[in-house]
Order: sequence, then C-alpha cells, then structure tokens
Amino acid sequence: MLGQAQEMQQQMEQRLSSTVVEATSGGGAVTVKMNGKKQVLSLKIDPSAVAGLVSGTPGSNAEDIEMLEDLITAALNEAGRRADESLKSGLSGMLGGLNLPGF
Repeated sequence: MLGQAQEMQQQMEQRLSSTVVEATSGGGAVTVKMNGKKQVLSLKIDPSAVAGLVSGTPGSNAEDIEMLEDLITAALNEAGRRADESLKSGLSGMLGGLNLPGF
C-alpha cells in the first residue's frame, strides 16, 4: 500500500508539472500561463495596455499603472483558480471515485 501511495505521489508531481493553464484579463491585455504547481511560466502584456505609459502622455500615468497592476493581478488569480480546478479534476480521476473529504 505504501508503494501505491508513493507511485500516486509521483504521478501527481508529474501531472502538476505538466499541467499548463492560461488566463487573460482586460480583453486579452494581460495573459498569464501557469503550471499546476502555480509557478508562473509566462506573462504577456499587450503593447496597447502600456501605450500611454511608454509615450509619456501627461496626466493619468498613475491611473494607467494601477489599472495594469489590477489586470495582472486578475490574470494571475484566474490562472491560479484554473490550476486548482485542473488539480481537482485530475485527483478525482486518480482516486478512482473514492469519496474523500476535501477533494
């Protein structure tokens, strides 16, 4: 039984490493890719999301920065939720329908 548990743990580690989820916010202005271990693999920011900051347009730079921060935070949080969902569905398949509390 211990051997089965260790094998299951190895399978889970492999699944977490190989699972990749993607989330966007701001209509695609920010895109995050994350693995099942919740490690950020990539972060893409559409150039249009920072156009005002780069061009030096006077005025609302602080508001633009705050908006970009919010978009990044939202995309990261959504990717984390998707990684959790993927983990839960993978666990239910691996456990073969066992009804364990919290899974």
